[in-house]
Amino acid sequence: MMIFRVSLMLSLVLLSGLSGCRYLTCDDCMFRDRQSDYLAAPVLPDMQIPENLDRYTLDELYVVPQRADLATEDFLRAPMPRPIETSFREGVVIQRFDGRSWVVVDAAPGQVWPRVRDYWTESAVQLDYENPVQGIMDTSWIDSPGDITTQEKVRVLIEPGLHPGTSEVYVRQITRPRGTDEGLATWPEESDSDARELLILQDISQYLADRNDIYQASSVSLLAGSIVAESKAQLREDETGANVLELRIGSARAWAQVGQALDGAGIEVLESDRDGAWYRVNFSGSADENETGFIGRLFGGGDEEETEGNVFTVRLIQQDEVIDVVIEAANETEAGSALGADLLSVINQNLR
Repeated sequence: MMIFRVSLMLSLVLLSGLSGCRYLTCDDCMFRDRQSDYLAAPVLPDMQIPENLDRYTLDELYVVPQRADLATEDFLRAPMPRPIETSFREGVVIQRFDGRSWVVVDAAPGQVWPRVRDYWTESAVQLDYENPVQGIMDTSWIDSPGDITTQEKVRVLIEPGLHPGTSEVYVRQITRPRGTDEGLATWPEESDSDARELLILQDISQYLADRNDIYQASSVSLLAGSIVAESKAQLREDETGANVLELRIGSARAWAQVGQALDGAGIEVLESDRDGAWYRVNFSGSADENETGFIGRLFGGGDEEETEGNVFTVRLIQQDEVIDVVIEAANETEAGSALGADLLSVINQNLR
C-alpha cells in the first residue's frame, strides 16, 4: 500500500511539472520565446571582398532570377501550390514530329522546373536568365563540345503537356565564334545544329528519367507551377452547348495527334482528307460501353457492321492559334449526340 501511495505522489509531481513547462518559455521566464525574433532582425549589407582576393569561393548557392515582366497584382498573394499529379503513364519519352523534337514528362511543370535546373547545376553550367513563370531558362555561353573555336548557348522551354499533370521540354541551341562579345538580340525559331539539340534533349531526358523524386511533392516550384496553367488539350462546350476538344498546338501536329489517337483507340477510319482536315470514322461506343460478352455475341449483340448511326466525321477547325476538334454525326439523334461526345472523350484520352 505504501508503494502505491509513493507511486501516486510521484505521478502527480511529474504531471504538475509537465503542465508547468509552458511557463518556462514566456518573455520573463527562464527560457525566453524566440520564435518571433526574426521580425526584428536587421538587414545587413553584402559582404565586401577586397580587390586582391578571389571571389569565386563566395558564389551564391541560391541564385535570385531576374524579375519577370508581370503585373504587380500577381504577387499580392503567395501562389497556392497546385495539386501534385501522381499518375504514371509513360514516364519520360522523346517525341519527334515535323523536324522538331521534345521531351514529354509525366509530371507537372512545377515538378519538372527544379529538376531541369538541377541538371544544369550538376553539369557545372551557369544560367544567365531564368523566368519560371514563362518556363524559360538560358545558359551562359559555354565551350562547344569538340570545337575549341566556338561557343554555344542553350535555351530550355518547359510547357504544359497535352494532359493535366504532364509537361513538354523543348531545347534551342545557338553557336558563335569564340571571343565574340556582342549580345543576343532574339532567339531564333530553330537551333543552329539539330544534331546537337537532339543530344542535349537526350541527355536531359535521361537525367529526368533517373530522378525518381520528380513525382514527389518535396521540391516543387510554385512560380513554375503557374506556367500557362492550362494543358494543351481541353474539353469544353461552345456557345451552342456542343462538345469541343480544344488543341493549343499547330495544325500539322493536331492532325497527326488526332490520327494517332484514333489508331490508338482502335477506331476504324473509313476515309480521311488532310487538306479538308477531317476523318470519317465508324464508332459504336468506347470499349467499356461496347463490351457484349459471350452471351451477347451468341445472340447477335456483338455485331459491329457499319450503320449510319455509327458513322461520324471528326473535323479539325482552325480558330486563330487554336485547333477545335468537333464531331459531326451522320444521324443527328440524341443517341448519336451521346456517341459523338463519347468519341471526343476517347480521342482526348488517347492523345500522346
